Amino acid sequence: MNAALHKKVFTPAEANQTLPLVKVIVSDIVTLYKSVHDRQGRLAIIRQRPGMENRDDSNVYGEELRQIEEELNRDIERLEEYLEELKSIGVELKDPVKGLIDFNTIIDGREAYLCWHLGEEEVLYWHELDSGFQGRQSILELSEEKPEE
Repeated sequence: MNAALHKKVFTPAEANQTLPLVKVIVSDIVTLYKSVHDRQGRLAIIRQRPGMENRDDSNVYGEELRQIEEELNRDIERLEEYLEELKSIGVELKDPVKGLIDFNTIIDGREAYLCWHLGEEEVLYWHELDSGFQGRQSILELSEEKPEE
């Protein structure tokens, strides 16, 4: 069965209508993802230090480490909530570092993606399902290729 039948399918105009909300969510994801990733790396380094394997009350930093881990877990949950919000809109996050988003669409009768990333003013590109960001093509060329009737 066609996967597009089970997913929201966007026209370029519909994708651009959702962009104000998508931009806010993606901006939050990019910022929070970088922070979470950086803190996870620092935490991994701290955990490898001598004496950090004991995280009970005898470790001076045990309580502080627990607080940092709890805060990190809350932020990871927030990231998951942002992803669910994007999913409810019908878009897919492809790269949390660049803020790359795909919208399901139909191009010439076949499934494809409209592609946008943080910093672009509007959705102007599309790509085949298997080509990814490197295969982006202008949606403006699509309208130019079709003869007027």
